[in-house]
Amino acid sequence: MLPQSRPARLILGVLAALLLLAVGVAGGSLYRNATLPGDTSADAGFARDMSVHHGQAVEMAMWAYQKSSDSEIQTLGYDMATTQQYQIGEMNAWLTAWGLTTTPPHGRMAWMTEGSKALQPTGLMPGMATDQELDKLHNATGKDFDILFCQLMLRHHLGGVHMANEALQVVKTSEVKQLAHQVQQGQQLEITTLTAKLKSLGAQPLAGG
Repeated sequence: MLPQSRPARLILGVLAALLLLAVGVAGGSLYRNATLPGDTSADAGFARDMSVHHGQAVEMAMWAYQKSSDSEIQTLGYDMATTQQYQIGEMNAWLTAWGLTTTPPHGRMAWMTEGSKALQPTGLMPGMATDQELDKLHNATGKDFDILFCQLMLRHHLGGVHMANEALQVVKTSEVKQLAHQVQQGQQLEITTLTAKLKSLGAQPLAGG
């Protein structure tokens, strides 16, 4: 074999270095992709489902802020709407960063241990109001509105806490665990407030709530 010239050896050396660099970059990319939550992960499932769950709460809370005759409920509604809308933004940002869509591949609540059995008979996620209940709330006024809002949001929060409790057991990423903990703690405090408010209004929680 003829000896390689210096330029040839230099070129081969550069090519070898580039190959090693490419392998390293590819390996690092594969590692990063392997550590991101997948399409069927509990982390993605929680982010998708809790975003929808929060969306209904934001809608009801904004009605409370705009329509309630009770200043405490107005303030509570504003705080709920702003907090949960911010959290929706966080969860949607995660899904985008993970390269995932907001649509679950196997239906709502598939990420939970009990799966679709966690859904209400209506097919809605735990605590969520039906379209008929939302129409009734939207059309209510005065004390009737205040009572129904507290009843529906109390039940809604109980469902949200149930989902957050499950997430704390099954999700993997630290940011999702942190948000699930925030949901659990924040909504539990609001459950106490809503329960006390219903009592002051002379009303009871909804059956099953």
